Amino acid sequence: MNDFKQNRRAFIKTAAVAVTALTIVPRKVLGGSFIAPSDELTKAIIGVGGMGRGHIGYPGSRLVAVCDVDSSHLDIALKQCPAGTKTYRDYRELLQNPSIDIVHIATPPHWHGKMAVDAARAGKDVWCEKPMTRTIGEGLKVKEAVERHGRVFRLNTWFRFKDGFYGMNTTVKPIKKLVDSGLLGYPLKVTVSASTGFDWKFYWVGKTGLATEPVPAELDYDLWLGPAPFKPYNSHRVHSTFRGYWDYDGGGLGDMGQHYLDPIQYFLGKDNESPVEILVDGEQQDSDAAGTWKRVELVYRDGCRIVLDGENRDTRAAYIEGSKGKLFKGFHCTIPDIEAKLAAMPDPEPQVTDFSESVRTRKPFALNEQNGFRSSTLVNLAIIAVRLGRSLKFDPDKFQFIDDPGANALINQPMRAPWNI
Repeated sequence: MNDFKQNRRAFIKTAAVAVTALTIVPRKVLGGSFIAPSDELTKAIIGVGGMGRGHIGYPGSRLVAVCDVDSSHLDIALKQCPAGTKTYRDYRELLQNPSIDIVHIATPPHWHGKMAVDAARAGKDVWCEKPMTRTIGEGLKVKEAVERHGRVFRLNTWFRFKDGFYGMNTTVKPIKKLVDSGLLGYPLKVTVSASTGFDWKFYWVGKTGLATEPVPAELDYDLWLGPAPFKPYNSHRVHSTFRGYWDYDGGGLGDMGQHYLDPIQYFLGKDNESPVEILVDGEQQDSDAAGTWKRVELVYRDGCRIVLDGENRDTRAAYIEGSKGKLFKGFHCTIPDIEAKLAAMPDPEPQVTDFSESVRTRKPFALNEQNGFRSSTLVNLAIIAVRLGRSLKFDPDKFQFIDDPGANALINQPMRAPWNI
């Protein structure tokens, strides 16, 4: 399945140096920053498990390569891919292919930061699955790399700009208009719970005391782990159940957090700031396996707060509550004639919601490395508080916790050698 004839070990060593040191400019941008509308965009997918295979047929670009550390995933994916699609086991080899314009990262989150930075350095535009990164520090590095290398970045959660928003019976657009109108008053409290239409997916929990199992022949487990700490192989750590382990994701918070919180950040107008306090109700978690939690509150400087109600404590909670009104699940509002009032108000500022358009014009996508980093930080702040089982104070300008070395140690978690960003 390797498209290169060199000795694999020698090639990987060479590729690693090249990705770190060079910016490889794709064929589409050699003549300038803009891509002609008639030019065909090409893409590659890294990680072709269930999520990656679901993106094989997306319009706007032609698939030319797929990559996975599990050969069985590659075999299944190839049955859906266009003829001639190249296959790779090591993503660093894929990044050396100059015919690829866009890299779609659909791996477990512990790879997102490293792969996104390497792709940006290699001159690729990046489409990344949520959560953007597993740590706050990796998010900062992705943001910096995308900006430094002039790439276009898309984070793949879309509710801020399209589709019905869970239990609200509407898109986010009228919610944004309602908040911007000031009719609800200020500051605002947003509650994310089963009663307001959300599911924290507490079945994404890990197991303790896992027995060591033989690694399947089709899986390169060392490369699957990559920058994550070495743990003996057990099938529950990988593929469909990896979300239950802190080394790779963050349980239900990691899985659904950015889907739920990014639209809130958007309609609250918080795309350029982060909370200053994280209040948590729950015990300290196991150091390896993610568990369930009760309640987290993310508090901003102006008093706005986002409540993550894991145990659905308040069954009568409004989704958004202010000093002058409330908005409930199903877009039921205490303000009379709210639909007519909102219809008379201006729409939110337009966003670029077609990634192909962003790549061609070099205009930022609606959810990009800037605002995506902020909503990823919301998720990671909550995860750190849950893991430690204590409330935290945060400096959103320095991206550091105040007087808490243990929490700060989780901002920039070391990668297993020889991996680094």
